[in-house]
Amino acid sequence: MANEYNSKHGIVSKSPFELYMAFVDMRNFVNMLPEDKRSMVTADYDSISATVQGFNIGARVINRQPYSRIDLEDNGAPLHFNVSLYFDATTDPGKTEFYIKLSAELNFMMKMMIGSKLKDALDKIVDGLVAVSEGRMPEGVDPEMIEKLKKQQGL
Repeated sequence: MANEYNSKHGIVSKSPFELYMAFVDMRNFVNMLPEDKRSMVTADYDSISATVQGFNIGARVINRQPYSRIDLEDNGAPLHFNVSLYFDATTDPGKTEFYIKLSAELNFMMKMMIGSKLKDALDKIVDGLVAVSEGRMPEGVDPEMIEKLKKQQGL
């Protein structure tokens, strides 16, 4: 049986079109990584995979509803999961209500180890995206690391 985890809803200071376009191509995620981490991740338009602590974890897009939703499912991961990203329009055309739904088939041991941490992780993703869209530093991010990344990117 799948376990369901829903993130909080956050208002991102980007239009649904802008936010959707940032997430629609999996190669965009690789470009956001520090240069020294990119070799561990491969991506094409529809899929992304990485090796993390010896485990291959991958996901592929299974559905795109332009400017409103992207659905992904596991692709070579050690457990079955589905993730849906939602980009809902608000009354302000320059803002988007963003949230994430995760469904994962976790055995008892995995549920005990990571189950309670999954919702927190989803909430942190939403909070970080909201902060970045407002020009703020996401909580828990080292400012020195950001400066290093900017230099690597030539910004």
